[in-house]
Amino acid sequence: MYVAPRPRLADDPLFGVRMGAAGALAFLGVALLNPMLPPVIAALPVGLIIARRMAFEPIKALAGPIAFAVVVWILAFLCEWLRPMPLVYVSTMGLVYYAGFRMILSSGAPAGMLIVVATVLMSIMGMGSIAALHTMRDAFTEAAVVTLVIMPIVYLLFPVRTGEALVETPVPSRGRTGTGAAIRAGVLLMLSFWLYSVMQPADMMMAVVAAMVLVFPTRRAVQSEALQRSRATVYGGAIALAVLGLFTLSPHLPVLLLLIFLAGLYLGDRMIGGPQPSMVYQYAFTVALALIAGALSTQDPGYATFTRIALTLAGTFIATLLVALLDRLTGWNDEATLT
Repeated sequence: MYVAPRPRLADDPLFGVRMGAAGALAFLGVALLNPMLPPVIAALPVGLIIARRMAFEPIKALAGPIAFAVVVWILAFLCEWLRPMPLVYVSTMGLVYYAGFRMILSSGAPAGMLIVVATVLMSIMGMGSIAALHTMRDAFTEAAVVTLVIMPIVYLLFPVRTGEALVETPVPSRGRTGTGAAIRAGVLLMLSFWLYSVMQPADMMMAVVAAMVLVFPTRRAVQSEALQRSRATVYGGAIALAVLGLFTLSPHLPVLLLLIFLAGLYLGDRMIGGPQPSMVYQYAFTVALALIAGALSTQDPGYATFTRIALTLAGTFIATLLVALLDRLTGWNDEATLT
């Protein structure tokens, strides 16, 4: 699957400043809107903004949040309609997983991941209750609106130096992509069913992280992504605890916004020149934002951090192990079995 390249200082010297400002503005949005799910409003807009590279293309950039909101509303309707028929509900979610993974493997484009991750979130909340489903749907809609507001602001205040647009070069997978998609959809559906029937909807991060790992076609890529997600969760948890610890010394909104800005500035600088892959620092910032927002609303920060790390490790371990085994047994992709 296509992964955005590391930002370059020559092209975008204000990347870290923009990243920190986006985080601070997202938290300002949380304070103004007082949403039901603060972590979604805090993390999703920032994730969409800092995933951008090179010149700002308004139509392309703003289409992403709109498309995500539309997909969420369609899935919410589908989940609510099918919920009285559990067997049909689960089967339909499996088919949507398959379609998303098939799109990713056959084209290499990341749009399929939007479908897969949104389906995981909405189907788990929908199986819990209709009220929870509507809450999640509304939270994603609010997050999309916040993104549409703050994205132009941060690019206007902290513009990109280069005028060159990023040329994305997704690489399709080789081999029987239908088999690869079926394997990944089956593994993710198994994890989703476990959450449907045994665990609480609040533990959905296990399946979400698994979905983000499974979008990669080869065993080596899946393992690398799993390690990156795990490291990012640890880094993000540490940063969240540090920000919350300093915030308790002076619990005022401007102090919190400044601390978040500084965290984003630091991680943005690490994205450009840090020793880890740039996506580790990008993931770490969204993890930190979600944990901070959760801790300031209802969660205990220490417990929330431990739970996030545990669910991430569990999701990535199960996904990596099962996919590696099934890829090797089926041999659907020569690259998947040899790397």
